[in-house]
Amino acid sequence: MGALHIVLGLICVAATLVWVTMLTQTVIRMVRTIRLGQPDPTRNGPVGPRLKNMLKEILGHTRMLKWGTVGAAHWFVMVGFGSLVLTLVEAHGEVFDPAFELPIIGHWTVWGMFVELIGLTTVLGILVLIVIRQRNHPRRADRQSRFAGSNFRQAYFVEAVILGVGLCIFGIRAFKSANGLLPYPVWAAPISHGLGALLPASLVAVSIVAALKVLISATWAIVIARNMTMGVAWHRFSAFFNIYFKREADGGVALGALKPMMSGGKPLDFEEADPEKDVFGAGKIEDFGWKGWLDFTTCTECGRCQSQCPAWNTGKPLSPKLVITSLREHAYAKAPYLLAGGRKDMGGDEVGITGDDAEARLAKIDVLALAESERPLIGGPDELGVIDPEVLWSCTSCGACVEQCPVDIEHVDHIVDMRRYQVLIESNFPSELGGMFKNLENKGNPWGQNAKDRLAWTEALDFEVPVFDGELAPETEYLFWVGCAGAFEDRAKKTTQAVAELLHMADVKYVVLGSEETCTGDPARRAGNEFLFQMLAQQNVEVLNSVFEGREAKQRKVVVTCAHCFNTLANEYPQLGGQFEVVHHTQLLNKLVRERRLVPVAPVAEDVTYHDPCYLGRHNKVYSPPRDLIGSTGATLREMPRHADRSMCCGAGGARMWMEERIGKRINVDRVDEALGTAPTKVATGCPFCRVMLTDGLTQRQNEGKADESIQVVDVAQMLLESVRRGQPAEQDIPTDEEPTGTPLAEQDKA
Repeated sequence: MGALHIVLGLICVAATLVWVTMLTQTVIRMVRTIRLGQPDPTRNGPVGPRLKNMLKEILGHTRMLKWGTVGAAHWFVMVGFGSLVLTLVEAHGEVFDPAFELPIIGHWTVWGMFVELIGLTTVLGILVLIVIRQRNHPRRADRQSRFAGSNFRQAYFVEAVILGVGLCIFGIRAFKSANGLLPYPVWAAPISHGLGALLPASLVAVSIVAALKVLISATWAIVIARNMTMGVAWHRFSAFFNIYFKREADGGVALGALKPMMSGGKPLDFEEADPEKDVFGAGKIEDFGWKGWLDFTTCTECGRCQSQCPAWNTGKPLSPKLVITSLREHAYAKAPYLLAGGRKDMGGDEVGITGDDAEARLAKIDVLALAESERPLIGGPDELGVIDPEVLWSCTSCGACVEQCPVDIEHVDHIVDMRRYQVLIESNFPSELGGMFKNLENKGNPWGQNAKDRLAWTEALDFEVPVFDGELAPETEYLFWVGCAGAFEDRAKKTTQAVAELLHMADVKYVVLGSEETCTGDPARRAGNEFLFQMLAQQNVEVLNSVFEGREAKQRKVVVTCAHCFNTLANEYPQLGGQFEVVHHTQLLNKLVRERRLVPVAPVAEDVTYHDPCYLGRHNKVYSPPRDLIGSTGATLREMPRHADRSMCCGAGGARMWMEERIGKRINVDRVDEALGTAPTKVATGCPFCRVMLTDGLTQRQNEGKADESIQVVDVAQMLLESVRRGQPAEQDIPTDEEPTGTPLAEQDKA
């Protein structure tokens, strides 16, 4: 052991002590910071299923491998980071003594072969990821890069560290081989022996490369210890916890039902809630739950959410990734103020740091943290808001971001929580929503139609539609929930009529509620008006429970044509005591076809493309039944490039159906363009909202001469009815820009 070995060894030991100390302190500070979020006891268990899912997602890379090559490359890098940590321990010894090997396992051939293999796949994996990042660099055409807005300096640093450490592993082993010190046969370490044959014999070189490996690792640790918002590095640790504590213990993503409004770790009771004490959504960064803070910390800025976001892809200011990173930067910048006890009331006055020593306590807080504490969570550039209102209200709640996120960040829940505060406390929301809220409150539907007209759709049928008369007959199997669109929107009425006729033909015993039915509250909830949603939902649950009185949960069957009603009745009403067996009409009709109770006899010889409604597909995983029905009609299905779990939104969700789309390309037009790219004769869907949006988009393209006049947008049920009826054509839809439907908003509501 020469002087150089001793000097290098002491430098490495000192660097290791520094980074271990700094990283430990940072982890403690990070945990304290994350705990600033609101309590959420729903994340605690059950331990078994959560642990099982975490291991499956991480070790199996089940979310990442959807992306093929990049998923496989990332898996090898992840495995290398975790499994090669012992080579860092070994490198400390090799700095002092070039012949050093790990005790017990260091001379095992299996260990030597393992390091050779994992070292190689790690280097190759990071090289693939580097190439992919460059090929998807934002220097490409506008908004095509999922990395737009990501921190490239941090990403380059992390990539350089991984590549450097991987190369150092082979450098150490190669110089050991050159000196005859590598204890593994050539077949177990062919690359190391091959490189060693090209290098000179030098014991000092072994120690220098080992020291370089230690110092690269130390530099990485010190850099991330000084930067808690460096998600591209910190996700290596926090992803384990973020996946474990995901909203759904069974491993499902945070879609379907929205997270209930929580305050103090309990669901908010509006009858007893106090805006001065309780948390109403998220009006300040500290109003988010601790899982939200963990989400912000974990975001690795990979941009998968951004690449799938319909708002971002049509030129809107919303990027789910940038929402999360903006919240992260704000949270950690404000954290010193919050950790010192700082807190402001609704009026913006300081109520946390008060008393005679308040000034002295505030003086100890970093001025940047104090400045950050003054920023509003939602506000335009003039207000220095963290999230711009245009960003907040651009979301369609389609869930593409949540579905694609490899570390289970819950974007939609966070966006809706911010909307809740803006609506319930600030009364600050797009003006168009005011009319929709009034219509829901006064008329029980977004269009403002009278409840007595809910059965108007039955007048065009040549059979009597059974209406609930106060008692459910024993032979009645289903309650047909028509929905507001199905009852009042002219195009959706045709779907309702088609389903009713098919049920009649199949001799399915069902009833409708008629005037007793009211909106499920979906548009109110997605727009942030939780109070209005609760009011409507409780009313409906009470009605439905009385209808099904005496029946067990599995016999309380409800069939719906609207994907949004389907999601709300099935996933959100159980939060309010409504337990029902809810099926979408495509599921029921598919079952009836399989049972030969409906027999398509005239093949529909057409090319059809199917649009997956977000709230049927992504939110509830219903993909096959609609496609099976299309197949049963004899039509040829032509899939769009974005379909199933990567389907593009129509633009109507998140209450966007009732908001003007003023920025960028219209989402429905973008989706129609994609549908037209399959050269269809029909565009089929399974949701009235989607049908309205797609029809309007198609009409625009037809008026511009960019689409054939014969192309139609239809519901899958209409296609089935056409086939069952021996080919009688369905009626042509009337686009809303030619004949308006529903009740127009008052002039003051249009402003």
